[in-house]
Order: sequence, then C-alpha cells, then structure tokens
Amino acid sequence: MSDAQNIKVMSSYVDSLGKGDMEAVGRLLAEDVKWHQPGRSHLSGLHNGKTELFAHLGKFMELSGNTFRVTEVGSVMANDDMVTATLHFMAERPGRTLSMDGVDVMRIADGKIKEVWLFSGDQAAEDAFWK
Repeated sequence: MSDAQNIKVMSSYVDSLGKGDMEAVGRLLAEDVKWHQPGRSHLSGLHNGKTELFAHLGKFMELSGNTFRVTEVGSVMANDDMVTATLHFMAERPGRTLSMDGVDVMRIADGKIKEVWLFSGDQAAEDAFWK
C-alpha cells in the first residue's frame, strides 16, 4: 500500500478511537495484531490478537469510567508500512486526571494494523494514574 493509504488507515484508527467507536477500530485491526503497551503498570506488556487487545482496551475504559479518549491528533507521517501519529489523550478517575501527549507507531499491512507501539509524554505519570 502507498504511504497515503497507510496514513488513511492510521487517521481512521485515531478518529474512531477518539469517538469511542470500537467496532470501527476492530475493522482496522489484523486478527493477529500485536500491541506493545509501555510502562510498568498492570496494563503494560505485549497483547497479542484482537481478543486479547480488546480485553486490554476494555480495562482502560473500565478503570476510567469510559472517559479514556484521544482528544487531539497532530502530525501523521508514513514511511512504507510504518505510520506514526502525534496525539493527545486523556482520561479521568475519581480524584485523578490524565492528560498528556503521546506518539503511536503502527505497522500496517494489507490495509490492517498489524503492530502498535505506544509512547507517552510522561510514562511514570501514566503508570501512576492506572494504579
């Protein structure tokens, strides 16, 4: 696929995630997707396949009372099958708010997201938020 097509996949993903449209997100993911969640919290680690990934994302929604959202997308760039987006995300928990910049990096093949690496502006603060 071209860089423009891969950028479209990434843009559709962040748009759908920002709206909380997990059905649309699911259509963009490969069945064997690999999700690299950074940090040292109980949510961190490698999550393999859609089923495991959706359970993982469900934890974010459960812990945040369904407030976790990508609120802003900056630059989206591609280099062959690798696409990156700068973004801002936020979530709320009783007495706590998470609001920070991040970068998502994806490997896209045949129009599907095959692998995801996430980077947070302050990983220690994000880990503390999810505890």
